[in-house]
Amino acid sequence: MINCVIIDDEPLAREGIASYVREIDFLHLTATCKNPIELMKLLDEHPIDLIFLDIQMPKMNGIDFLKIVQKPPMVIITTAFPTYALEGFQLNVLDYLLKPITFDRFFKSVNKAKDYHQLITKPATPDTSQMEKHADYFFIKSGSKYEKICFDDILYVEAMQNYINIYTRKGKYVTLLYLKSLEQNLDPKAFIRVHKSFIVSISKIEGIEGNEIFIQSHRIPISRNYHEQVIEQVVKNKLWDKIKFS
Repeated sequence: MINCVIIDDEPLAREGIASYVREIDFLHLTATCKNPIELMKLLDEHPIDLIFLDIQMPKMNGIDFLKIVQKPPMVIITTAFPTYALEGFQLNVLDYLLKPITFDRFFKSVNKAKDYHQLITKPATPDTSQMEKHADYFFIKSGSKYEKICFDDILYVEAMQNYINIYTRKGKYVTLLYLKSLEQNLDPKAFIRVHKSFIVSISKIEGIEGNEIFIQSHRIPISRNYHEQVIEQVVKNKLWDKIKFS
């Protein structure tokens, strides 16, 4: 269950979001507040996981609150002013809902919060760590967004100094991460290092010629140090030739 709070100086806006919250079985509305000053007291008294935060409010606006609060819960901004979107994402908000908010858009946003909440609240025990490694997805921070990446969607990964490009069926994602860190959490039966700067999904390989791997329209280099290992792991046991049929 995700404990949430609605912060908005307009009574109709508070009630509108509250009615949406009541429709979601994994949300619990802890309280509603007229401004962030009331929220600060509430954070000291109750466990809050998610804040629906308006921007334009008396006494203190939402952006100022985000700038001064230490380690805030997950935040979804709710406002009629799209000009605050960039600044909000720079302050690590989870999502940005523009009023009037439709239920469909609200539902997508809170499901994103649910996924992220599950990610950050998993107990860090050895058993659950093993389970996490066998989950079918993970999250990265790409720019101002938290992106969900399914292992089965990954085509290959490219290292670029202190960040990586993750190429998937849906497109390319850039995140501040070292290739070695990602490799340690990939299934070695499903992914293989082919170069100091590249890891590829074995099942997505469509062909190998010389020192290049073909995946869709992409060509990924194979370095000399990894070439023998790639042929051994990817090709050898799957190779049909005249010897096997003689």
